[in-house]
Amino acid sequence: MNDPTDRLAQLHFLARVQEADLDRTRRWIATEEQRQLEQQRGEQARPPTPDWMIEQGLNGGMPVYVHRGDCHMKGKRSRGVNEDQARRALAEGVAACTHCRPDTDLGVLE
Repeated sequence: MNDPTDRLAQLHFLARVQEADLDRTRRWIATEEQRQLEQQRGEQARPPTPDWMIEQGLNGGMPVYVHRGDCHMKGKRSRGVNEDQARRALAEGVAACTHCRPDTDLGVLE
C-alpha cells in the first residue's frame, strides 16, 4: 500500500517546501534588519530639537506663540530660534504658550 519510493519522494518534497519557507523567512529578517538600520540612521541624522520655537500665524507672517523646543503644542508653522530671539519676541508682545510656559524658563514674566 505505502510504496517506500513514494514516501521518499514526499520527504524530498517536504524538505524543498521547508527550505523555501526558511529562505523566505531569512529574506524577511534581512528586510527588517535593513529597515531598522535605515530608521536608526535617520534618527542619528535628525537635527537636534531647538531649545526655543516661534510659531507663525496662519498667513506665515506675524508670530503668534513662543514655545519651548520640546512643547507638544507647537504647530507645524514653528521655527527654531535662539534664547535671545525668544526673549525678544516675548518682550515685543508675542504670547507665551500656556502649556510649556517659555516665559518662566526665560525669566520674562508678564
